[in-house]
Amino acid sequence: QVQLVESGGGLVQAGGSLRLSCAASGLTFSTYPVGWFRQAPGKEREFVAATTTSGVHTTYADPVTGRFTISRDNAKNTAYLQMNSLQPEDTAVYYCATAPAFVPFSVLSTAAKYNFWGQGTQVTVSA
Repeated sequence: QVQLVESGGGLVQAGGSLRLSCAASGLTFSTYPVGWFRQAPGKEREFVAATTTSGVHTTYADPVTGRFTISRDNAKNTAYLQMNSLQPEDTAVYYCATAPAFVPFSVLSTAAKYNFWGQGTQVTVSA
């Protein structure tokens, strides 16, 4: 049974930082690309960041480029999202997800390409 469990969310003031974790079990984590997505109230789920199986290649949504960093530790079956310079517009539920290994890097921003999802962790940024 595959499980992805996010943690590290919370309430932070604008300009602050948070580090999200995504602990995976029930799958060979190192063979799956990983993505982070977020969904704000009343909005559709949107892509945040993704990385390949090795973690060497990463891609980011424009609003978070330069502020967020995705990484992974395959030995720990865990992915991370370091979020700096947080702004109120970053407030959302953040989800991690894994995609099959055959999914091209060029489409890792597409939520439909991911097959396993976590339950999400709330991030709230106050002004």
